[in-house]
Amino acid sequence: MSLLLTGIAELTTNDPARGDGHADRGDALLGVVRDAALVVSADGLVEWVGPADEAPDADTRRDLGGRAVIPGFVDSHTHLVFAGDRSAEFAARMTGTPYDGGGIAVSVAATRAASDDELRALVAARVAEMRAQGTTTVEIKSGYGLTLDDELRSLRIAREVTSHTTFLGAHVVPPEYASDRAAYVDLVTGPMLDAVTADGPTSLAESIDVFCEPHSAHAFDGDEARTILEAGRAAGLALRVHGNQLGPGPGVRLACELGARSVDHCTFLDDADVEALAAARGTTVATLLPGVEFSTRSPYPDGRALIDAGVDVALASDCNPGTCYSSSIPFAIALAVREMGMTPAEALHAATAVSARSLGLDRRIAPGQPAELAVIDAPSHLHLAYRAGVPIVRALDL
Repeated sequence: MSLLLTGIAELTTNDPARGDGHADRGDALLGVVRDAALVVSADGLVEWVGPADEAPDADTRRDLGGRAVIPGFVDSHTHLVFAGDRSAEFAARMTGTPYDGGGIAVSVAATRAASDDELRALVAARVAEMRAQGTTTVEIKSGYGLTLDDELRSLRIAREVTSHTTFLGAHVVPPEYASDRAAYVDLVTGPMLDAVTADGPTSLAESIDVFCEPHSAHAFDGDEARTILEAGRAAGLALRVHGNQLGPGPGVRLACELGARSVDHCTFLDDADVEALAAARGTTVATLLPGVEFSTRSPYPDGRALIDAGVDVALASDCNPGTCYSSSIPFAIALAVREMGMTPAEALHAATAVSARSLGLDRRIAPGQPAELAVIDAPSHLHLAYRAGVPIVRALDL
């Protein structure tokens, strides 16, 4: 049956044509409608959006009691298929131990040792945790298997909860290949990639990713990353890149050159990197992951400078066992506002519309769109950053 949602104090549609034009409050960017209502059809699509006093009839009605409604968060960068614990590594970083990517091997060992059912239960719990904080769409990477069978297993388990899966066999070079990196790159671009894409349009992954980081002895340099990305593109996968996390490097410009959907982290950028991202607007999104900077004591990216330069900026959690074991997009929004110079409206837009774009999605609340909604126990989206750390937003179950 169709459902009329009323009692919406503020509705963020991400459709600028619907906003009331108060750009100083972000309304123009977010397409805010106040005292709003919307109708959801029986098949889960938005059927009507507008002022509550113009709402049509529907089969059923639900009053949200003056709360704000937003598009569900799109978490476009996560590593949810893992087992084990690296809390000791976090504690060591808090006392000065730098992060260099080496701890990934600890998670690889634990994940390889876990059963399918154990991994499946862990992933399901993490996705439920995300929905409880307003996330309705999630991308999940492999990357803690690093053998042919374990990478395929990770992607199969991820596919059970999302269609947005990313092959990250090139997360780090596993210990057994430390003395022959070229052989591991050949494995990633050969047998692993062949198996991941064996089923064509219904393959196990929609994207390929690589940790391009010359500042880590465990990750991949620019030439290795190019080889991996070009092989993935030839196999029909969209491109994503971990770039410029630990220091300046080739990742950002490589992503822009190859037309990647997203380059993530972007912690250390020079003027040429920013220019490349601005020139790639509409193709390549800069996905910022402030929970990582919080968890590693790294400098925060300058989100203000990127937006002012015309770069498409997204926000995601990077939920993973090592550098950010947080599944909270509201936490990322609060950090973006407090530490990266973004306005509350820009941060919300980044965590919904722009992060969706990096997955090839359209995240608006508009007729014909899926009703992927979140509700805030407050009258405005401003409370997402204003009430940092308080669980006031959740996915809206219809």
